[in-house]
Amino acid sequence: MNKKISFLGCGNMAQAIINGVIKANLVDPRNVMATDFDVNKTNYIKETLGISISNDNNEAVNFADIIVLCVKPQHIKSLLADVKNVITNKQTIVSIAAGVDIKMLQALLDDDKKIVRVMPNTPALVGEGASALCKNKNVTEEEFKEIVDMFSSFGVAEVVTENLIDAVVGVSGSSPAFVYMFIEALADGAVLEGLPRDKAIKMAAQAVLGSAKMVLETGDHPGKLKDNVCSPAGTTIEAVYALEKNNFRGTVIEAVHKAAEKNRNM
Repeated sequence: MNKKISFLGCGNMAQAIINGVIKANLVDPRNVMATDFDVNKTNYIKETLGISISNDNNEAVNFADIIVLCVKPQHIKSLLADVKNVITNKQTIVSIAAGVDIKMLQALLDDDKKIVRVMPNTPALVGEGASALCKNKNVTEEEFKEIVDMFSSFGVAEVVTENLIDAVVGVSGSSPAFVYMFIEALADGAVLEGLPRDKAIKMAAQAVLGSAKMVLETGDHPGKLKDNVCSPAGTTIEAVYALEKNNFRGTVIEAVHKAAEKNRNM
């Protein structure tokens, strides 16, 4: 990709994206710039990946073909007010701010601006992210593919219509927290049965990792894979029965719904 990219904000997610695109050889580090009010963050990413840094958002905008907005949602308005006059309709604006839709971004900029909205998640930090992307009509298919390729460099990237972003927040944006709770609970159960805590956490995490890989690599429905583990009158079906009695699936579905609803109302 023969483009220059600037990241306005250099938190964990920005660092994950920068790390991903550079490791995938999508962009030369010399063609990447990042800004942040925390100089420790920018200095760290400069030292580790060799990118350019600045304390001036306008300089970063002028540098780039693709501008990635990596600030918290409450800071989007002030950030765009600061750089609006230097953004052109030739540049592509990519926002990862939760709850900030394309309509709002267009209102803060202009109707002729190219805008891509992305919902990534924190496993991007270990190269296993899940991101959903949508765009406005000003972004060409070629330009959009470049952004999809960026987010594919550190996991899975799926194109969706914007009305489905709220669902994505529930199923992948917020769900790592649910999974961490599940791993912790699995480990607690094993500790209750006498397994040392460190071994319990490692085995629980590996079981979740391996199960997820089975779903992705076999293409089988999760229900089928679950049935393959449940021998008649065996230990697993006994445990599944206990989960169902306590509304395991209904509780998870409700959690996804609540996260989507919260994002919709932000």
